Amino acid sequence: MDFRLLHAPPSGLSNVVADALVVVLCGEHAATALPKALAAALDDAVKHGDLQLKAGKSLYLHRPADVKASRVVFTVAKDAGAAAVRSAAAAAFGQVRVLGAKHAAVALAGGAWREASAEAVVAAAADAAYLYRYTKPSAPAAPALARVSLVADKAHVAAVQHGITLGRAIASGVAVARECANRPANHATPSFLASQARQLGRDLGLKVDVLDRRAVEKLGMGAFLAVAQGSHEPLRFIVVRYEGAPKSKPPVVLVGKGITFDTGGISIKPAAEMDEMKFDMGGAASVLGTLRAIAQLQAKVNLVGLIPATENMPGGRAIKPGDVVKSMSGQTIEVLNTDAEGRLILCDALTYAERFRPAAVVDIATLTGACVIALGHHRSGLFSPDDALAGELQKAGEAALDPCWRMPLDDEYDEALKSNFADMANVGGRPGGSITAAMFLKKFTGKYRWAHLDIAGTAWKRGAAKGATGRPVPLLVHFVLQHGA
Repeated sequence: MDFRLLHAPPSGLSNVVADALVVVLCGEHAATALPKALAAALDDAVKHGDLQLKAGKSLYLHRPADVKASRVVFTVAKDAGAAAVRSAAAAAFGQVRVLGAKHAAVALAGGAWREASAEAVVAAAADAAYLYRYTKPSAPAAPALARVSLVADKAHVAAVQHGITLGRAIASGVAVARECANRPANHATPSFLASQARQLGRDLGLKVDVLDRRAVEKLGMGAFLAVAQGSHEPLRFIVVRYEGAPKSKPPVVLVGKGITFDTGGISIKPAAEMDEMKFDMGGAASVLGTLRAIAQLQAKVNLVGLIPATENMPGGRAIKPGDVVKSMSGQTIEVLNTDAEGRLILCDALTYAERFRPAAVVDIATLTGACVIALGHHRSGLFSPDDALAGELQKAGEAALDPCWRMPLDDEYDEALKSNFADMANVGGRPGGSITAAMFLKKFTGKYRWAHLDIAGTAWKRGAAKGATGRPVPLLVHFVLQHGA
């Protein structure tokens, strides 16, 4: 989709030429900011009860008098904030998508454009246009909407242009993450993730290394190998580097959980909704998406993506409850539950991250159902012993409209991971399950600043909109940009 800036004062909206003009009404007095023809149409609609000036309401008008756009959609926002504008724009694009409009122009009335609101409108348009079709030939034709123009006056041109640039890059990253996570596990294998990384490398000049089993064995990644040993699909350890700053600048390292299908292993999951376990590589998908966005922006930052990728399958060679494995760090782990496999592949990747002498390491994983129970589907779980790093991630999430919530890491939670047969157990019981999972990962991160994002509740939607969300790519992009030169 093409996103552009269109120069026009509020008084000139009636002269904007587009297949659809979307007017976001920010507040009760938005009509006073509109030109006469649009103000009259809005007043008439409100007078006759066709539109209520309440957040979430919208109205479509076909060929209103004295307006050059052939279609007008009024959509009401709670206020002029980015979150409210995005919600209102999403409602409008839902209508525009089915109208066959190829070009939509978006204007604010009653509020001023800011960079964040421009970014939000781009995100709403891209989300409305996305349609999975790779394994569904019967999917409807792609929406006709191919161009979105944001209408701004001279005073707000710079802010809107910056918002479009950032929003476009994030949208492309979100699309990568959604597409990877939506594909079924017989298509999106560890080798597929490696091929996607290589393609990004070719397209954007990234450095990509893909390690096979022999290389992983040489590194001593015993925990990762243990999870992979039950699958016929070969594991892959993917290393992607974007170098946008001098080599002397320490990189940010993102580690994404890449379980391309999770049966639970010998501790097998219930059959209900197991099909959704194809998205257990949502962390890996978000790392690829973030790399795509950062490279597109040509950000002045060094960024490394690490993806341990494998299936978690039962079988004659599969790891068993009670087995003890040795991690790359040298610490041993008693595997009490083979369905707690994500932390086993992540711990070796976190040890591998030490070699980059990173500025910060953030791992991203669809790690625990417990996090979904704790936080639902709105906020990702954030865990970090570093107050400053946690603050950076929270700030990035709020700016990106991709929020997270910090959870505790008190030392007392570590008691649950004690083992009589190894340095630690891989699970600590049901109480505080997302916290003990993070405490497990913390044991492998003593040499750098570290944070963990549990995205089990935010990376995937159920119901009629079932599918991947692409989160937390927006959060991660904003976070990485904070570390730019």
